Amino acid sequence: MFSKSYSGVTIGIDGYIISVEADVSDGLPEFCMVGGLASEVKEAKERVRIALKNSGYKLQPKKITVNLSPADMRKQGTTFDLPIAISILAASGYIPQNNLDQILIIGELSLDGTIKAVKGVLPIIYIAKEMGFTKCVVPKENVNEAAIVKAVEIIGVSSLDETVEYLNNNKIIESSILDVDEIFIGNNVYNEDFSDIAGQTMVKRAIEVAVAGNHNILIVGPPGSGKTMMAKRIPTIMPKLTFEESLQISKVYSVSGLLSNDNMMVTTRPFREPHHTITQVALVGGGTIPKPGELSLASGGVLFLDELPEFKRETLEILRQPLEEKKITIARASGSFDYPANIMLACAMNPCNCGYYPDRNRCSCSVNSVKRYLGKISKPLLDRIDICVEAPRIDYRDLKKSRGESSEVIRHRVALVRQKQKERYKNYNINCNSQLSNKMIEKFCPLGEKEKEIIEQAFDKYDMSARMYYKILKIARTIADIEGNENITCENLIEAICYRTLDKKFW
Repeated sequence: MFSKSYSGVTIGIDGYIISVEADVSDGLPEFCMVGGLASEVKEAKERVRIALKNSGYKLQPKKITVNLSPADMRKQGTTFDLPIAISILAASGYIPQNNLDQILIIGELSLDGTIKAVKGVLPIIYIAKEMGFTKCVVPKENVNEAAIVKAVEIIGVSSLDETVEYLNNNKIIESSILDVDEIFIGNNVYNEDFSDIAGQTMVKRAIEVAVAGNHNILIVGPPGSGKTMMAKRIPTIMPKLTFEESLQISKVYSVSGLLSNDNMMVTTRPFREPHHTITQVALVGGGTIPKPGELSLASGGVLFLDELPEFKRETLEILRQPLEEKKITIARASGSFDYPANIMLACAMNPCNCGYYPDRNRCSCSVNSVKRYLGKISKPLLDRIDICVEAPRIDYRDLKKSRGESSEVIRHRVALVRQKQKERYKNYNINCNSQLSNKMIEKFCPLGEKEKEIIEQAFDKYDMSARMYYKILKIARTIADIEGNENITCENLIEAICYRTLDKKFW
């Protein structure tokens, strides 16, 4: 007898619907599984067989064939255990086939028949809704994560027996309902605030410019100058997440297994701070079974690299392409996986080994030592960092001054500037100044005669690369937007040049 149920799999951060077909027929007793299976899916055969036995279901000694379709798609993960068991039971006459129509089933089975949580529930439920499924049976530990997707009934089950009872209409299980809007709005708050920062007026201004145009930023300064403290407050002045943005970010966290019933969605801008010993795979993603790295987990928010020269050079160099393309593509024999990398990169570093260069009253590093330390960061990577700003040592009098503007006030200003950019570029498939192509810069960043003279002098004086030149124009465009100027002024251009030439002081 033949039966079919439906399940799902994640590839990258997207979900795909899989048909789980089972045939129970006469012949030599055998349990065969086909359909492009990874090792953990092949192991499901033993988990399902023993779970069925321990749940009291006695199967006849017949030939059981299970096919996961489409066969040319690689199946990974443990989401197929429960639908495989259900399909076999339906083919054996325990469940009517018509009770499985328009129901998606996912879950991992323990040997005693209990159902365990799985990764990647959110993108699977999302695609199930798009494909017209009305009900989804998921592990109880995943119900809140699944209930984020509206217009689909989410049925939480804890055992194989309970699932069979429900599918046979012998047990009523209420669908899980979640007030997503209330959870999203109630948790969209931060513990840090920009008003906590004393002094550092220039750095705070540079950070506001960076956030307003989504530019990458490097903060250079001695220990104790507040570099990390300021970086951690960058998400608090970024525009608040929309629900759609939250859903896309939550997909990445879902396939990484970082969501739970208590933490079912990402409601604030991500801030990821990997240690400098991180490997390339952990930073950008990959592995035998590819999964997102810190770069993708920070998408939509901030990736903060503290003590930048301490990172391995080859690890930093791998960031160059994702910073330009805003995505990371990982190629494996089983296929190609795309993960988002739409980040704002924030970096912090000391100017030398001891941290006090160029203050020769405190710095004892030799000139060669300083050059070796700074040389750990390549020029191509520096060219991809839009803004470089110095955080000087905090003076005692700065600690006694009023703290300044709150994150809410700055965020309101930033949101207005971002909205202005969004409207300006609505026909160009970009949202902010940092995404401008060289051709677009000619249209949206026109310079007057005085401004052209200034940028020409700076180009020769600081030996700029073409990339640096275009980045200065993008930053100047952002500053002009903040100041409410229709065109880039001399003052806007000079400030932008300062942000891109400070590195010349150290390198």
